[in-house]
Amino acid sequence: MPLTGWWPRAQPVAGAPGVRRLAVGPQEWTQVAEAVAAGGGVLHALWVNGTPAEGAQVYAVYLCAPGALAVELTLAAGDARPYPGLQGRFPAASRLQRAAFELTGVRSSDADRRAWLVHADPYPFTRVDGEGVHEIAVGPVHAGTIEPGHFRFSVVGEKVLRLEAHLGYVHRGLERRFTALPILAGHRLAARVSGDSAVAFSWAYCQALEGLAGATIPPRAAWLRAVCLELERLANHLGDLGALGNDAGFAFGLTQFSRLKEDVLRATAAAFGQRYLFDVLVPGGLSVDLAGDGARALADAIRGACAESAELRTIYDEHEGVRARFSGTGRLGPALAAQLGVLGLVGRASGQGRDARLDLPCLPYTELPVAKVVLHDGDVAARVAVRFEEVQECGRLLRQLLSKVPDGPCTAVLEEPADGAFGIGLIEGWRGPVLVALQAGPAGTVRFCHPHDPSWQNWPALEYAILGNIVPDFPLINKSFNLSYSGVDL
Repeated sequence: MPLTGWWPRAQPVAGAPGVRRLAVGPQEWTQVAEAVAAGGGVLHALWVNGTPAEGAQVYAVYLCAPGALAVELTLAAGDARPYPGLQGRFPAASRLQRAAFELTGVRSSDADRRAWLVHADPYPFTRVDGEGVHEIAVGPVHAGTIEPGHFRFSVVGEKVLRLEAHLGYVHRGLERRFTALPILAGHRLAARVSGDSAVAFSWAYCQALEGLAGATIPPRAAWLRAVCLELERLANHLGDLGALGNDAGFAFGLTQFSRLKEDVLRATAAAFGQRYLFDVLVPGGLSVDLAGDGARALADAIRGACAESAELRTIYDEHEGVRARFSGTGRLGPALAAQLGVLGLVGRASGQGRDARLDLPCLPYTELPVAKVVLHDGDVAARVAVRFEEVQECGRLLRQLLSKVPDGPCTAVLEEPADGAFGIGLIEGWRGPVLVALQAGPAGTVRFCHPHDPSWQNWPALEYAILGNIVPDFPLINKSFNLSYSGVDL
């Protein structure tokens, strides 16, 4: 049955527009996955709520042509049989299923039995045998201030034959922690799932919660949330462009883009009281309104960042050394990117044209169309070019947002949602689509909450992008992806 045959059975989900929920049995679970794959859809998230002893629900969220489909498979209490695994159709499911098993004890039929979050024993990396092949272990502790992750290279000389990553070193028990918080306070923890995506995660949480509560936020709040989201996107892109220049041996790029990012962060603080907006988005709207002087500071910083970024792009493009390091390095072709289900800016650099601001728009993006930036070369140069283009698009969107912010209140009072109410928030963060699934418990508690970062989909793709490249290019390729560790370790 094609996916269109399943879609009418699905029920709308509270929260993000265009999301539906479908309850299935084990056979239908597999059939829906096959229909999504045949239609070119991708697996966005997978998690488990419950245990084999008490019964569990397995959820898979797909991004597909009609919208987003959340498929729910219920396992009876005491049923320890594995549920049908999805990694044969969606490679990203492998690590999602492994993490879900270690957290809940619910296993998939195709489970990789190596530990993912448990680090008590040496991790059995896959070995590559052959004459002249040797291994290079990098991490989990790194020389810089980045998060921990273990990367095992199999190489001949400096040419990479295989890369396997092992993460999970910053697991914090976030899903359990959400259940200890009042549901009206969970947005603060959501903002700290991955610090560089604070706005995206807190908005996704609030979107789900507001849907559960049947609340409509004031129009001014919606527009200002978009201002915050685009500022987060702009600041991250500016920082990445500087770091990528530095990794290519062009320190001038780092100094210039660091200065531009600092200008944007200072203007953000003047406008909203925080450089990084961890506590600005709250259930019902925003905790602070946009200050008049702050709006002018934002406009000046945005104008300067976009103008200078355009000049710096010319310098990057014309610099022979930078061009040589970027072009052809870390290539991830469109066909492989589609097979792996790559999302976000990495996907758009490899021909995958998904952007939730356009595909599943909420206010104000329903009134403010976004120009989607899609390239096809899939190398470091393409991922850099996507960032340069999105800097300019951020500037255009922010100028329109700031000029059209409606008057009125910026927050509304929310009532506690009913016990058992379920909702999903879905927001296109700077890295890609961020999801938060939320179910209310009794008396204003959280029954469960699952946050999902698009890095889950993109980490496996990094292992392919490095193949055939030399070991010294890994920092550059890795930075061009710039994936979250904490966002997947949870």
